[in-house]
Amino acid sequence: MITTAKRLDIIEEYYFSSKLREVRQLASEGKPIINMGIGSPDLQPSQAVVDAVVLAMQEESAHQYQSYQGLPELRKGMADFYQNNFQVALNPNTEILPLMGSKEGIMHISLAFLNEGDQVLIPNPGYPTYTSVTNLVGAVPVYYDLKEVNNWEPDFEALEKLDLSKVKIMWIGYPHMPTGARGSLQLFEKLVAFAKKHQILLVNDNPYSFVLNDNPMSLLQVEGAKDVALELNSLSKTFNMAGWRVGMVLGNAACIDAVLKVKSNMDSGMFYGIQKGAIEALKSDKTWFESMNAIYRKRRILTEQLAEKLGCKVYKEGVGLFVWAKLPDGITSAEKFIDEILYDKSIFITPGTIFGSNGEGYIRFALCVKEEKVQEAIDRF
Repeated sequence: MITTAKRLDIIEEYYFSSKLREVRQLASEGKPIINMGIGSPDLQPSQAVVDAVVLAMQEESAHQYQSYQGLPELRKGMADFYQNNFQVALNPNTEILPLMGSKEGIMHISLAFLNEGDQVLIPNPGYPTYTSVTNLVGAVPVYYDLKEVNNWEPDFEALEKLDLSKVKIMWIGYPHMPTGARGSLQLFEKLVAFAKKHQILLVNDNPYSFVLNDNPMSLLQVEGAKDVALELNSLSKTFNMAGWRVGMVLGNAACIDAVLKVKSNMDSGMFYGIQKGAIEALKSDKTWFESMNAIYRKRRILTEQLAEKLGCKVYKEGVGLFVWAKLPDGITSAEKFIDEILYDKSIFITPGTIFGSNGEGYIRFALCVKEEKVQEAIDRF
């Protein structure tokens, strides 16, 4: 019998990979499942984006291998997007690297900078992939607390008390997933100063900045951020292109070059047509965001009503693609709570525990369900 690598002993299958099998099984049995668990946009990309892909199919070079760095006009489009929306100037040749989704960037960055035994600061609660990738490369997760009493922002006094001598990377992500906390430029300034002081690579995971957020921000807006920081971004949520797998890593040129060394050994370039669609998406003006957010705003109002009908207290300050809510008093297990709703009412909601121990006592709703389905979920109670 062939044994698996030891690294698999310290990670588990991604929660949604296993839980959605259970949800699909219930649906196959005839259960009228309403999936409010996963943040996969159900809205469509713009017609201009789709048209750009269709047109690209006829070009002579469309089906050949592509550059590991992506088309020059794609990098230029990403640079223009950051200049227009964040007032951040980036060199498209040295400070931007397109990715096949920002999730792969987490692995590429980790492979580029972490040795076995290095430590990584990971938010609790936070995106589970930070932990699994850290474990896969043989590094050590060190969790830092995010709590509602601090508006889901780091406690810098607590951070300074840690032994940071082996810390190589610090993961952050604002707007925050799963809570929706906005963050601020003042917070980013503190984080950049902290990273410089302790010689830590600071990485901001920033895919939610344009969803229900009237003040999109980038870590790279902070003066001197490029000295110590990278930022991941994605077209998945911003332009409803989750299945296209288009992301980017931006920032420190030397770090980008290191990530490229990893990436160029792991793929053979992004499909030409998808790059052409991405270029068109990045040209979108504010009317695109306004029309998208008008839909999400109505969904959020209804989803908050659903959460409150369950006796939960909604985190009203949240932005992004999710509603974060505190469980009713007396409920001790988020996972038991959501399973009862799944089996009794055929509604799937995400338990906060999958994002870390500080997620216990909370649940998360995705705004990727049409209004009439959210209303149906409310009516089931």
